[in-house]
Amino acid sequence: MESTHPYFVCATPRSGSTLFCEALAATGVAGRPAEYFEALRGTDLPRQPQEYFDILDPELEALLPRVDQEPAPELTRAESYLDYLAWARFEGTTPNGVFAAKMMWGYLGEFASRLRETGHYDAEDDLGVLESAFPGARFVRVVRLGKVEQAVSLWTAIQTQTWRHGVETATANGAPVYHRGAIERLVRYLTEHEDRWSSLFAASGVDPFTIIYEELVETWDDTLRRTLEFLEIPAARALELPDPPLQRQSGGRSREWVERYVSEGQAVA
Repeated sequence: MESTHPYFVCATPRSGSTLFCEALAATGVAGRPAEYFEALRGTDLPRQPQEYFDILDPELEALLPRVDQEPAPELTRAESYLDYLAWARFEGTTPNGVFAAKMMWGYLGEFASRLRETGHYDAEDDLGVLESAFPGARFVRVVRLGKVEQAVSLWTAIQTQTWRHGVETATANGAPVYHRGAIERLVRYLTEHEDRWSSLFAASGVDPFTIIYEELVETWDDTLRRTLEFLEIPAARALELPDPPLQRQSGGRSREWVERYVSEGQAVA
């Protein structure tokens, strides 16, 4: 299956990008966007809980789970990264030739370096390297404006290792635990990654199609159709779209943590 119409969904963790990518995949005509390239070069594994933090004090480290993972079998058995890339192209492409993948800032640089190391792709910046490997690539950006809410969601997911909407698992120590320092660091982490996406797009002269998470559920059908039109998917207005999700992971505890974090900050100020 040849991919002739590539695009990337660019995001930061817990921005609503998984929900949106699943909806795009469900159309059957917009590729199958997933995190094919999230494995870091040093380990061939996705980012581990400890790797979200630049500084780990004993109290914070005690709350982080130890995750036993093996590299993806497709990556392990590939004779070269070019072979793995060919697998990802096939896996991410729908029969109409549209290829899609999700890309987080946290591993964009690692993926671009792997592409350069093949000796087949290069450019001045990382976005250019992606475009050299996927000519004509377009970019869809998913942004969550509420960075405290996003950081709380990420902190919960890191502790529980539950990354999809659905039933949440408990941590090894029981229920996830509020930790202001962890949330504060993740707010900085997410804000920095968002800013770097903005700077890279601006420097590259790329104007991505941008989706705001807070508006997505309210304008579900319209946002999906406008995305398909941006991607120039034929007959986008006539397609039957998947229903919006009935379930969201955020709940009472998340709201309580957000309110607590904000009130503690106001008290300090």
